[in-house]
Parts: sequence; C-alpha cells; structure tokens
Amino acid sequence: MTVTQATSATIRHRTTTIDGLEVFYREAGDPERPTLVLLHGFPTSSHMFRGLMAALADEFHLVAPDHIGFGSSAAPPVDEFEYGFENLTAVTLKLLDRLGLERFALYVQDYGAPIGLRIASRDPGRVTALISQSGNAYQEGFTPFWEVLFAHADDRAAHEAEVRELLTAEATRWQYTHGVPAGRLDRLAPETWLLDQAGLDRPGNDAVQLQLFWDYQFNLDLYPAFQEYFRTHRPPTLLPWGRGDEIFGPAGAEAFLRDLPDAELHLLDAGHFALETHGPEVAALVRDFLRRAA
Repeated sequence: MTVTQATSATIRHRTTTIDGLEVFYREAGDPERPTLVLLHGFPTSSHMFRGLMAALADEFHLVAPDHIGFGSSAAPPVDEFEYGFENLTAVTLKLLDRLGLERFALYVQDYGAPIGLRIASRDPGRVTALISQSGNAYQEGFTPFWEVLFAHADDRAAHEAEVRELLTAEATRWQYTHGVPAGRLDRLAPETWLLDQAGLDRPGNDAVQLQLFWDYQFNLDLYPAFQEYFRTHRPPTLLPWGRGDEIFGPAGAEAFLRDLPDAELHLLDAGHFALETHGPEVAALVRDFLRRAA
C-alpha cells in the first residue's frame, strides 16, 4: 500500500457541537471525491461502518455520525432532549451543513432509514443515490419481532416490561447472530454487541431507547411520502439486504421494487447486520454501484 492509499483509508474520529450537543462522527477519504453519508441503526453506532469505510476510502469520501443517544455522541436525559426521529434528523442535517456537504449518497440501516429518507424526500436534489441495508420504507418489511413494539406504541405502560427485554445483553447479541448461517458465525466479532450493550447500559439510556421505541410509530406515517419520492425522483438505489433478517424481512427489500423497478436488490445469506458477516461482498457492491450512480 502506498502512503497515499494508507492516508485515504485512515478513519478520522471527530466531534463537533450542534445545538449545544456533542456529535461524534467518523470520516474517511478525500472530501473532494463523491461523498457517502452512512446512518446507523439500533442498538449500534457508526462503529458498524468501520470496515466499509476503510474499504471504500481510496475512492470515496465517507461520513458516519453517531445519532444523539448512541455511540460517542451526547446522550442527554429524556427531560433535556426531546428524543424522536424528527429531532435526530434535524441534528443530522445540521451536521451535514456544518461539514459543507451539499450533495451526497446515503447509506441507511434500521433507524438510519427514517432519518435518511426524511432528508432525501424533503430535499431530493441533495441526494445522489440511496443504499438501504435492512432500512425499511414499506409495511411489508415488518416481521413478528415488531408485534411487542407496536403494542408498546399503543399502550406504553402495559408493555414496557416486554420491550425492556430488547435492551438486554441477550437481545443485543441475538441481533447480530440471528439469520447468520452456521458457517459464517465465526465472522462475528463479539466486541460489536459488547460495545453496543455498553452504550445501552449507561445510566438513563434505557429511558432514551424506550422513547425512541415509542416514537418509531410515527415513521410509518411518512411511508407514503417516502414512496412518492421514490416514484417521482427515481433515485439510483442499491438494496444489500440480509435474507435471514428477522427484524426487517426481505419482503421489505422486495417492496422497494414496486416504486423503484430499476433498484438493484441483492439478498445476502446474512441477518440484520450484514456488514459484519459479508463486509467484502457489500463493499464490492457499493463500490460498483457508486461508480455508476454517484
């Protein structure tokens, strides 16, 4: 590897202040190259993109923030910050503006989808392409996993004990291991779920996550707007999705084709966190896609 290549692949770890809150983000690659913004899901952080960023930094500029309440970004208590996907989107937009990112492709996963799709649907000219990895925009994607969460949305008090089970170490580990073939389980690094669990176990973070669980229901109200954006603007779209994902099932990926018939769907033999078991395969798909789309 040349010195130039080594420098471009180096991930820089940075923090800035947005509305009085520290926002942590990872950055790699040359800012003069096409930018890919990566938005993580629950219960993880920008750490999930570490391998993908290193793999693509020779050719693209990559920025991956930690949402408020996650990773190394600020996690104020619920009485000091109104946790909801609208506010997480607002912070993300202010970060992108702070960094001077006028046009970019979006890579969304899980919670990152309702944040990224708000940005794309409200300012279509800013987004050059979409990549969704288990990032839902259709009712078809919801699996039985969501039954308790939707029950909690209807009656928080009655179902709080049940949804709290999703904050346990056992549940966090399951998010990584479910749907992964036995022959690929040895690709899962245990520090991934241990790091996520450390974030969930911070004092007061359970209340943060419970609030976001409840607020998720309002993302579904925006699905018609997201789908209209797809139909009207036809953003180039890549869908590297885990066939074995029991949180956002493959039907959610296939539904994109209804409004985006030219979208590129790749059902991988993976679960919810496909980058952990299929990192090189996803990186190759993203590189080829962005060369053509971005």
